[in-house]
Amino acid sequence: MDTVKNVQLTEPIIEAYVGEYASGKSENAVNRALYLNKQGLPVTIVDLDTVEPCYTLRPIKKELEDLGLDVVAWETQDTMGLGEAGSVIKGSMRWVLRRKGNIIMDVGYGVHGARIFNLVEGAFESPYLKIIAVLNMSRPFTSTVDNILEYVATLGRVDAVLNNTHMAEETTVDIVQRGAQGITEAAKRIGVPVVATAAVAEIAEKIGPFDCMGNPVWPLERIMPRTFW
Repeated sequence: MDTVKNVQLTEPIIEAYVGEYASGKSENAVNRALYLNKQGLPVTIVDLDTVEPCYTLRPIKKELEDLGLDVVAWETQDTMGLGEAGSVIKGSMRWVLRRKGNIIMDVGYGVHGARIFNLVEGAFESPYLKIIAVLNMSRPFTSTVDNILEYVATLGRVDAVLNNTHMAEETTVDIVQRGAQGITEAAKRIGVPVVATAAVAEIAEKIGPFDCMGNPVWPLERIMPRTFW
C-alpha cells in the first residue's frame, strides 16, 4: 500500500469502500485500516454494511481492537438472526466523522449500500472523504469495461476505483492483470483514478510493486472468510 509519511494531523485519511456483492470491499477496508495502523496512525474502522450483514466486522471486532483499531460496529451479542438486527445504524456510526484521526468505512454492497451516506452526518460535506469502488472483473455485473461504467453510474458519487479482480483460490497473476487493464480503462472513461490493484500476498509478490498498468499493488491478508455469522 502507498507509503504514509508521519502521523497526519490536519489532513486525515477518510475512505469508504463500496462495491458489488463479493467484490472484496470489506477485505480491502479491513486490510487498509490495519495497514494504516501499522504506520502508527490512529484508525477508526466502521461497519456500515446494512444491506445483508452476514459477513461483517462483528465476529472479529475484538481481534481488530486488540490490534489497535477503534472499531465502530454492532456487538454480536446485541444482534440476532442473519439480517433482522444490525441492519440499521446506531449513533456512533451516524456521527463517526466527528472522530479525530483516520476513518475507514466498510459500506454495504450495491446502490442500496451507497445510500448509507445519506445517514452519516457530514459525509458529503467532508473535504477528505474518498469513496472508492472496489471492482472485480470476475463478477458478472463488472465483467467488462461497459458493465463497469454502467455499474459505477448506479452508485452515485465515486471518487476512485480499486482493482480487486480475483477468482478466490483459482486466482492467477494473469487474472489480476487482466482486471488491471480493464479497470484502468474504465477509470479513464469515468474520469477517476485507480488507487491500487489488490491481491492476496502470494499473488501480489509475484506481480511486484506495480501492476501492468502502473498502479500500485496492495497485498491482502484474507480475513473476511472467517467472519460469517
